[in-house]
Amino acid sequence: MNTPIKGFSKLTKEEKIQWLAKTCFTDEKEGIATLKMYWNDDEALQRLHDEFIENTISNYYLPFAIAPNFSINGKLINIPMAIEESSVVAAASRSAKFWLDRGGFKAKVIDTQKIGQVHFIYNGDKQKLSDFFNSIKPLFFEATEPITKNMQKRGGGILDIELRDKTAEMPNYYQLHATFETVDSMGANFINSCLEQFAKTLKEEAMTYNDFTTSEREIQVVMSILSNYVPQCVVRAEVSCPVEQLNEDKGISGQAFAEKFVLAVRIAEIEKHRAVTHNKGIMNGIDAVVLATGNDFRAVEAGVHAYAAKDGMYRSLTHAEINDGIFKFWIEVPLALGTVGGLTSLHPLVKLALEILGRPSARELMQIVAVAGLAQNFAALRSLTTTGIQEGHMKMHLKNILNQLKATDGEREKIISHFKDNTVSHSAVVEMLHNLREEKATS
Repeated sequence: MNTPIKGFSKLTKEEKIQWLAKTCFTDEKEGIATLKMYWNDDEALQRLHDEFIENTISNYYLPFAIAPNFSINGKLINIPMAIEESSVVAAASRSAKFWLDRGGFKAKVIDTQKIGQVHFIYNGDKQKLSDFFNSIKPLFFEATEPITKNMQKRGGGILDIELRDKTAEMPNYYQLHATFETVDSMGANFINSCLEQFAKTLKEEAMTYNDFTTSEREIQVVMSILSNYVPQCVVRAEVSCPVEQLNEDKGISGQAFAEKFVLAVRIAEIEKHRAVTHNKGIMNGIDAVVLATGNDFRAVEAGVHAYAAKDGMYRSLTHAEINDGIFKFWIEVPLALGTVGGLTSLHPLVKLALEILGRPSARELMQIVAVAGLAQNFAALRSLTTTGIQEGHMKMHLKNILNQLKATDGEREKIISHFKDNTVSHSAVVEMLHNLREEKATS
């Protein structure tokens, strides 16, 4: 049985690995070799990776791929994606190719406001708190001037601060609700620094406010933190074309395909069990680009899913319609992204990904990421409403199955050739591999 270890973070990297091997590995030598297999030979590069987080013992790699030929607002873009799931990059690439000759993708940023809040408890007269806030509001801007100075030079800063009464939800609970523009940075550290200064100013000024009683001066700040729910930091992406142009190679007319496609989207708009899987597919595309560009995919995920439930029911992020013979498919999604700061200036592949994208601004990256999500969803729905999703997915997954079964090069060649015209399943691959090996053993 494992026992707790004290001072693990103070051990050297090698000591951490040795302790882990003795405590957790069945084969210590093999486990250590596997960890070290993924170290970078370049010591400076490895040190850089080691210092991204705490207690680092190795690197965990994801495939880094390119989905080419995206036409976005008339500009041809190759999109880098970091993801492990089979068929995601292939699906995005198919969508890019499909829409390349049908007008491409259009995208626009609707707004870029981000939000931060100071959560506090005030036990007193509401009107007096409102008067107090209005009297000291300019001080919040003045006190944060050293923090916001550089951001203001780039066109960003604090947009507004408001007092919100939340006592209907919880007794004596109020917020300072602030909106920010952080230009090309995601801005988490900037926002949190401003919020902590707001909290300090709030408490200090309350202590000397003449209209407060002694108890009213004792404002309790619970926490000061940005919000990853950014419903005013939204981007829209869409594709459209005459329905007859949708008639391709799926054995279905453009009109019939469009009608079935719209129905599939409508189901995801009203049925939450479908909507969750529908939106997960969208996030396959979004997360892959967010990861490749060094942004925080957990923050994006949380904000996107909250947005999908903004009207009280979890719904599809995408929508589709047919109007006067024109098929239109679109997405509106909140994306708080950055192209400066964080890993964007540290991780070599992140810097390369941004170079591949043409060094976009944060607003341009928002559009690219939204397009990736829309493209992924189009590919999934196109398969679901025609041939079914498993045919293409399992063909992409075939190589993973062969790797799991440790197929030789000769076995791989024969099996891949066989399943070009046959349905892929794990059991079918196992059976064919077994038969090939039996034939070899008896020949």
